[in-house]
Amino acid sequence: MILGIGIDMVKNNRIKKLIDKYGEHFLKKVYTEAEIEYCQGKNKAAISFAARFAAKEAVLKALGTGMRNNSWQDIEILNNELGKPEVNLFAKTKKKADELEVRSIFLSISHEKEYSIAQIVMEGAK
Repeated sequence: MILGIGIDMVKNNRIKKLIDKYGEHFLKKVYTEAEIEYCQGKNKAAISFAARFAAKEAVLKALGTGMRNNSWQDIEILNNELGKPEVNLFAKTKKKADELEVRSIFLSISHEKEYSIAQIVMEGAK
């Protein structure tokens, strides 16, 4: 059964400007070390950061909480060995997902020159 869906789209240039203005402070506030390492290894790092930002926002929408009682660091978007993006939840965000009895989280990310978009579907047994 679908427990929640979320979608978010972000202008890539918005995230690039935040990175340019706040640098490591912004990155460490929003992304995990593993996400930073992954994105900085890409040719167009800002687009990868933007796509992950959209995915994190989509997770919060699917949970129905927004940022209330959540932290950016509690949501991690990493690719598996085949390159498929996957969601890892920690701390209060994981607790909320557990309370909702979320068993599976499906993520799709897409990006192009100007925009990144992500969609989340949360599934459970309810």
